[in-house]
Amino acid sequence: MMANIDNLFESLPESIDEEVFTEIIRGETIKIERIVSKGHTSPKSGWYDQKANEWVVLLKGEAKLAFANGNDVHLMPGSHVNIPAHTRHKVRWTTPETETIWLAIHYT
Repeated sequence: MMANIDNLFESLPESIDEEVFTEIIRGETIKIERIVSKGHTSPKSGWYDQKANEWVVLLKGEAKLAFANGNDVHLMPGSHVNIPAHTRHKVRWTTPETETIWLAIHYT
């Protein structure tokens, strides 16, 4: 069996009207995806409230996450955060000048 080799920094869209979600791997208890943002934020109303835990690492760019409990975090390349299931959160800001590339691992 031949290993499939890809690069998280390649195949970036030239124009990003909406965030781009690319699923890399999916299993029974895990999903890994690359997310590409460029100045994108979550909708002003509502929060993400996911059934699975999410561990996210920022690979390029910068982002700010807000949590319903009032905590905010500023992520820079290499920053990572574990978000337990049903922890309400949203993306408050991403770098508008360049792509922000995330690697998100959803797991149970």
